[in-house]
Amino acid sequence: MWLHVVSSVGWMALALTLLALLALATTEPGSAPSATAMAHFLDTVLLAPLANTSASTGLVLSLGTAWGLVHQRWVLTKFAITLVQLYAGIFLLSRALDDAATAAEAAPAMVGGTLAMAGALGFQAWLSVTKPWPRTRWARHRRTGRPVRLPTAPPALFAFAVLAPLVDIAVGTFVGFPTPVLSLLSVVAAAVMRQRSLRAPEASGRVQTSPTVPAIGETRP
Repeated sequence: MWLHVVSSVGWMALALTLLALLALATTEPGSAPSATAMAHFLDTVLLAPLANTSASTGLVLSLGTAWGLVHQRWVLTKFAITLVQLYAGIFLLSRALDDAATAAEAAPAMVGGTLAMAGALGFQAWLSVTKPWPRTRWARHRRTGRPVRLPTAPPALFAFAVLAPLVDIAVGTFVGFPTPVLSLLSVVAAAVMRQRSLRAPEASGRVQTSPTVPAIGETRP
């Protein structure tokens, strides 16, 4: 999904921008008022919406495609990192930036926090490109032991997942703070569709599995 790539790149760019502004505020006291004010503005207007968009579209891609959310270790790792980043960004960084803009000074710890955020985003990008590590135990059916073939969600879900963040950003701009309501709804819809699609084969006595061709280095029982 193109919006996931664009928002993730934007999130990374904003993280590096905040890092530069906060580093300037801590090393050049005379620039602290303008640097902290700009950092707070960018966090509220750009970084938060881009982070929400990247997270929601990433979850929809995981839940709506064959990759799955818990079937690939690299996807599960990205999901865990994203949860930590969202918590730290909403409850720690945003509040710290608000206080820094009010006091016209930035604490050195904020530089370390933004550096950690940029590093985590870079690591997630590496995971997306290399896709390391084997699958999780949930990637095989518990009865047959064969790889589970996850169904792909209908195109309407992905269209909604693209439109939802754009509407949320427009509404957030109007009200003055991020409102990722439709983005959350798209994630819930993807989770519900995935759960229903997995239950359907079991209800009819059929199990969706991958072809029985053995993987490299794997022998048949």
